[in-house]
Amino acid sequence: MNGAQDLGGQMGFGPVRPETDEPIFHAEWEKRVLAINVAAGAMGVWTIDGIRAARESLPPAQYLSSSYYEIWLAGLNRMLVEKGFVTPAELEQGQPLAPAKAPKRVLKGDEVASVLRRGFPYEREAEAPARFAVGDAVRTIMMHPQHHTRLPRYARGKQGVIERITGCHVFPDTGAQGLPETAQWLYTVVFTGPELWGRDADPTSTVSIEAWESYLESA
Repeated sequence: MNGAQDLGGQMGFGPVRPETDEPIFHAEWEKRVLAINVAAGAMGVWTIDGIRAARESLPPAQYLSSSYYEIWLAGLNRMLVEKGFVTPAELEQGQPLAPAKAPKRVLKGDEVASVLRRGFPYEREAEAPARFAVGDAVRTIMMHPQHHTRLPRYARGKQGVIERITGCHVFPDTGAQGLPETAQWLYTVVFTGPELWGRDADPTSTVSIEAWESYLESA
């Protein structure tokens, strides 16, 4: 999706200014947004890529004027409405107006620490050998999908070199659409700055991205 989140190569947004000793949260409500996202995700109704797609689907003006956790909250609200757990009227009024839909799974408080420690592994057993090897020249495909993808716009149709093979991982493009899970080989691909940005680029710069196998063709 060519949404507001895909900012690589865009201009006019000003420099990134890291905060000194930046806190994890800038306000108390941000902690609750993170916790509710974790609890809601544990219901098993959507995938991590599904909630990413919900955030990326926000209107550009809203996305670009919102803070990190405001975007998380807006994406969560969108998913909860879409899946029938709340209504827009309930969100507006901040209270239930009808009996809530029961999720299949509920993350209990005493389970949180162990679930977070265990994490959510996304590597899968490969059904076929990797198509590319380290050092192979590849070209990313040109596409403009209306769904979530991990191939950024600035890196489409560009030639690079396989730098690393990182295993076979869940393919986010289909997971975000609610389709049955699939997995593909995942590679680190390195591009030169001039290949991505043209003659204005620093000729000594390089950019590495994580690219699933179906994003790549032999070059």
